[in-house]
Amino acid sequence: MEVCYQLPVLPLDRPVPKHVLSRRGAISFSSSSSLFGAPDPRQLSQRRGAISYDSSDQTALYIRMLGDVRVRSQVGFEPERRSSHPYLCIDFRTLHTRLRCGSTSASSGPETRVHRLLSFQRYLHSSRLLRGVPQQIPLHILDEDYTGQARCMLEKVGNWNFDIFRFDRLTNGNSLITLTSHLLNQYGLVELFQLDMVKLWRFLVMVQEDYHSNNPYHNAVHAADVTQAMYCYLREPMLAKSLTSYDILLGLLAAATHDLDHPGVNQPFLIKTDHYLATLYRNTSVLENHHWKSAVGLLRETGLFSHLPAEDSLNMERDLGSLILATDISRQNEYLSRFRMHLDQNNLCLSNASHRHFILQMALKCADICNPCRPWEQSKQWSEKVTEEFFQQGDIEKKHKLEVSPLCDRETNTVGNIQIGFMTYVAEPLFAEWARFSDTRLSQTMLGHMGLNKASWGGLQQEQTPISEEAEASADTEDAATAVQRDANTAAVAGGTSSKEIPQGSRES
Repeated sequence: MEVCYQLPVLPLDRPVPKHVLSRRGAISFSSSSSLFGAPDPRQLSQRRGAISYDSSDQTALYIRMLGDVRVRSQVGFEPERRSSHPYLCIDFRTLHTRLRCGSTSASSGPETRVHRLLSFQRYLHSSRLLRGVPQQIPLHILDEDYTGQARCMLEKVGNWNFDIFRFDRLTNGNSLITLTSHLLNQYGLVELFQLDMVKLWRFLVMVQEDYHSNNPYHNAVHAADVTQAMYCYLREPMLAKSLTSYDILLGLLAAATHDLDHPGVNQPFLIKTDHYLATLYRNTSVLENHHWKSAVGLLRETGLFSHLPAEDSLNMERDLGSLILATDISRQNEYLSRFRMHLDQNNLCLSNASHRHFILQMALKCADICNPCRPWEQSKQWSEKVTEEFFQQGDIEKKHKLEVSPLCDRETNTVGNIQIGFMTYVAEPLFAEWARFSDTRLSQTMLGHMGLNKASWGGLQQEQTPISEEAEASADTEDAATAVQRDANTAAVAGGTSSKEIPQGSRES
C-alpha cells in the first residue's frame, strides 16, 4: 500500500473548479464524487490537500468514507455509520458547543474566521457602531496602543514568566501566528531558508485555523504557549551552542503544529468508539500521527518548502513527524528511560545529529507539559482548562452510556487531585532529568514553580475539604495519581510502541 504525496498546482488567478477537493488539515475528499461509488478517473489525482490516493488504496477508502466535517456540517451530509455508536458522525469541531448550548449555526464559521483577522480594537469599533455607541477615542490610537503592548511583550518573549493569555488578548486571538512569525524572523530563518513571506503567513494562518477554538485546552493558545516554551529551551546554553539553523526551524515548526486539529478527546476514546482515525493509524499514536500528517498537508498545500530540493523537503517532513510523535504520553517511559540512560552514561554528544534530534524530542516533550512549571496564576488557568476538557469527554461518555475514562468524571475527580497526580508521576520525573541535562537557572526555576504549585493545590484541597473528609480526600488524590499512570500505561498497551511506527526520519541514538 502506497500513499502518494504530491504538491498541488492551483492557479490563484482562476476560480477553483467544483471537482477540486475540500481540505480538512491533511485529509481530502472529492465533494463531487459518490461517497461509496467508483470515483471519476479524471479526479483521482485531483485534490486540494496533502494526500493523493489511488482508488485501490484502502487508506483512501477510509478518507473518502469520512468526508469533510466542515462541509458535512453545512450541508447536512452524514457518512454511513460503521458501528452502533450514535456519535461517530458528530463533528468534533462543534462537539463541546453542542453540549453547552445545542447545535451551532452552520454560517457562524466563516464569520468567525473573518473577525479573527481584524485587530482587537477594529472589532470592538464595528461592535460599537452596530450598537449605536459613539466612539470615545480615535480608532488608530487604540490600534497602535494594543500593537505596541504586544510588541513590548515580544521583546521579553524569552522570559519564563511570559503571559501567553495576555499576549493572545493583545493580538486578538492571533498569538500563534504573531509569536511564530516573530521567532522565525528573530532567528533569521526566513532569510536563511529563503521562505516566501506570503506562503509563510498563509501557512501560519491555516495552522491557527485548524486548531479547534472550542477545545478548552488543546487550542491555538496552547500551541503558542508550547512554542514560547520551546524557544526558552532552545536558548539554553547546552542547546544554543550546538543546534543548527535546521534544528531550530524544525523545533519551532514542531511546537506550533504538535497538536494540530486535535478533536478534544484522547486516544483511548477514539479507539473504543472505533473512530476512523484509530482505524487509519492502527491504534498507534493516533492523535500524534494525525497532527503530523495535518502539518505535512498544510506545508504541501501552501508550498512553503516547494523551492527546496525534494529530498530536503521530505527529510524535513519526516523529522517533523519524529518530533511530534515523541509527544505521545503513552511513550513517556520509553523516552524518559532513554534520556536517563544517556545521562547516566554521560554519552550525549550534541555534535552528533541523531543526539541533537533526540534532545529536540525531549525539549518538545518538556514544552508540551510545562504548565505545572509556570507561575501559579498561569499554571492554575492551564490546569483548569485541561481538566475541563477531560470532564467534557466524560460528559460525552456518560451521555452515550459508555464507560467513563480515567480522570474524566467530574463527580469523582477534582482539578487539585488530578494535577497533584500528574506532577508526581509524569512532570516531576521528566523535569528532574531535564535539570540533570541542563542545570541552569531556568531548570531550577521550573522545578521551584512546580513544587510551589503542587503545594498550592494541596492547600486548596485542604481548604475545600472538611476535616472529617481529609482522609477520604487523600485517598482520592492517590487514586487520581494512580489513574494518571494507569491511563498512560493503558494507552501504551492499546496503542502499541512498535519501532515500525516511528517515521523514517527519526534518528535513533
